Amino acid sequence: MSDSASISSGIASRYAKAVFEIAQENNQLDQLESNLGDLSSALSESADLRDLIHSPVYSRDTQGRAIAAVAQKMDLISAVQNVLSLMASKRRLFVVPAMITHLRAMIAEHKGEVTAEVTSAIKLSDAQAKKLSETLKGQIGREVLIHATVDESLIGGLVVKVGSKMIDTSIRSKLNSLQNVMKEVG
Repeated sequence: MSDSASISSGIASRYAKAVFEIAQENNQLDQLESNLGDLSSALSESADLRDLIHSPVYSRDTQGRAIAAVAQKMDLISAVQNVLSLMASKRRLFVVPAMITHLRAMIAEHKGEVTAEVTSAIKLSDAQAKKLSETLKGQIGREVLIHATVDESLIGGLVVKVGSKMIDTSIRSKLNSLQNVMKEVG
């Protein structure tokens, strides 16, 4: 990890910890989890919002007023509204996506859950995702949330990442292995 990414992650982690502790004290973890989903969706859907948090062109005051208006309109809990305002005043809104990631991990840990990053060649049906979650739960011993993405270049199969473990059953990786074996023979 680069130094700037490490520093950003550290900043995001500290903000996330503060928000998590405040939400936990106020019994607002469920609302926080919902807020994170809303905020994450807003960031992925709005180029203007992404521009606001990343662009150095906007002044602190402009960023602060804009993010406060967005947070208020989205009805975010006060801990999230306050941290977003603080981040704007410190010119640190660029770490919001990393903060969301940290907060989601903290909430999952608190609930005894783990997230599996699953990449498949085609979109998993709800039944497939549920069966995969149950299978992983049997292996790991904890509730498993599936975060599924699609990568057509896999051709078929799955790539599953849970923590530091990875299972790659994709046809692409099998073809690559076969290609390497063939290179060794000839």
